Amino acid sequence: MAWNSVPLHVSYEVVGWLVFTLWSISFYPQVILNYRRKSVVGLNFDFEVLNLTKHTCYLIYNASLYFSSTVQKQYKDKYGQNEMIPVAANDVAFSSHAVLLTAFTIFQIAIYDRGNQKVSKIACGILFVAWSLAAICFFIALSNHHWLWLLSILSGIQVFMTVIKYLPQAVMNFRRKSTEGWSIGNILLDFSGSIGNYSQMVIQSIDQGSWANFSGNIGKLMISLVSVFYNILFMIQHYLLYRPKKVSNSGTPPPEVENNMSSDKPPAAKTKIEEDLV
Repeated sequence: MAWNSVPLHVSYEVVGWLVFTLWSISFYPQVILNYRRKSVVGLNFDFEVLNLTKHTCYLIYNASLYFSSTVQKQYKDKYGQNEMIPVAANDVAFSSHAVLLTAFTIFQIAIYDRGNQKVSKIACGILFVAWSLAAICFFIALSNHHWLWLLSILSGIQVFMTVIKYLPQAVMNFRRKSTEGWSIGNILLDFSGSIGNYSQMVIQSIDQGSWANFSGNIGKLMISLVSVFYNILFMIQHYLLYRPKKVSNSGTPPPEVENNMSSDKPPAAKTKIEEDLV
């Protein structure tokens, strides 16, 4: 389908690649933090493994709708021949990059200091159910070639993963009363990208005079809405509830440190007068 407005088309492309840039860069603060600390203590492992499943489902959904003429035909048969495909090149680029960077973060978890942290049994169970459901639906779709239906299942899985993936990190921050070891830069960039992602969908709807791209790509819509909610929660945790402790630049240790240091000093030697008195 052709765009009705050139300015809206240009705006759509600009916003789309801006979202790609923000969301893609959002993975690097955590990767860099892990590398500098040589530790992943404070980063919740459940979040990462659930995130990998989420982005994998999102990549399959985006790539199939963008590249497969069969899937595109099924989409138009369902939502209307005049409707635009709701997936852009930047969506495919982002989801591909997201899978790679999330997998690399999991690799960092494997090689850096983990403390006593590990992936929970609950997360393992969720992953088993999710991929088992995807496998069953694949074989069902294989028999009748209902590929758009399969993609809707994968979209539902990735929406579910988006809803629950942030919970382990939020709970971990709450229990530790700290966000140390976890990068706020990721959240700030993710928040900006989510707003831009929603704006891109609005631009397309205004141009086409239809809101079918929202109902036809519920996964992309939910990513933005759910991410914005959790991003605000994480910003409240980091900047208001569990603010990082500031280190003094004067070199003078805080009072409690001075007390500890003084308590560690050996007792002073007794003078001759004191010995005579004893």
